[in-house]
Amino acid sequence: MVNFFGEFTVKMDDKNRLVLPSSFKSFLKDGDMRFVVRKEIFSDCLEMFTFEDWNAESEKIRAKLNMNNREHALLWREYNREVALVTPDEKMGRISIPKKLLEKIGVVKEVVFVGIGNKIEVWASEKYQNSKLSDNDYLSLLEKILG
Repeated sequence: MVNFFGEFTVKMDDKNRLVLPSSFKSFLKDGDMRFVVRKEIFSDCLEMFTFEDWNAESEKIRAKLNMNNREHALLWREYNREVALVTPDEKMGRISIPKKLLEKIGVVKEVVFVGIGNKIEVWASEKYQNSKLSDNDYLSLLEKILG
């Protein structure tokens, strides 16, 4: 499992491509540069998993489902809806995230890539800045969850 961290602001080029930050590329061990991108469920951002981590996460969910159950089948379909496979080009590390996904999170021209452990979040720059908790809210959440 890869452990991404750091924040990087990137501008889209005129072909709507983004350059994957080189430090994120350096975390990839075996040279497999494929990423699976989807809308994050709880936040107004995208999440990118390495292909290997996506398969592992998906298998954990699928293992809990009975595909002969209508609700389970519907959940699995929605889980896999609007998922894209992206691979940075070898020369520049540019990726092309489908426009439909970028529009869902409000990207105009600039994004912030944020390493969050086993995934990378992709935020519209302004939305990312507005999502920051105040120091008091952060401390309250720390105390509530961690004690």
